[in-house]
Amino acid sequence: MIAVLAPILIGLLYVLLNSLIAEPHRRKFNAVMVAGAGAAYLSGGALGPWELAFCAVLTYVAFRGLDSWTFIGIGWLLHTGWDVVHHLKGQPILPFAHDSSFGCAFCDPVIAIWCFTGGRPVTAWFRRVGAVEPRVPR
Repeated sequence: MIAVLAPILIGLLYVLLNSLIAEPHRRKFNAVMVAGAGAAYLSGGALGPWELAFCAVLTYVAFRGLDSWTFIGIGWLLHTGWDVVHHLKGQPILPFAHDSSFGCAFCDPVIAIWCFTGGRPVTAWFRRVGAVEPRVPR
């Protein structure tokens, strides 16, 4: 249970912290993050030249993400697929944490969903929850 819940909470924390970054810097920062995610498995080389091909594809997607939240979301979903492949192959993203790719496969879609909604700051949700409607005399 914790192997699934913790990565989801990490994804939510990522979204919350990113909400503190103003646009357009938030989108550009996330494009850079998804590009980095594309290179995360390069040092392991478990899939040989496919690692380079995936990195090239995600680099292109991240470049398009500089102007599009949709492409950033696509990038996180592509990385989710890559996480699943590496988990099944037994080559985790963190060699010292056997289920790290498994966890990443739960974290990344949380981030992708947020990206597909336009990467809006979730901090505004908290402001609305605590907001009190002003009284208007009748």
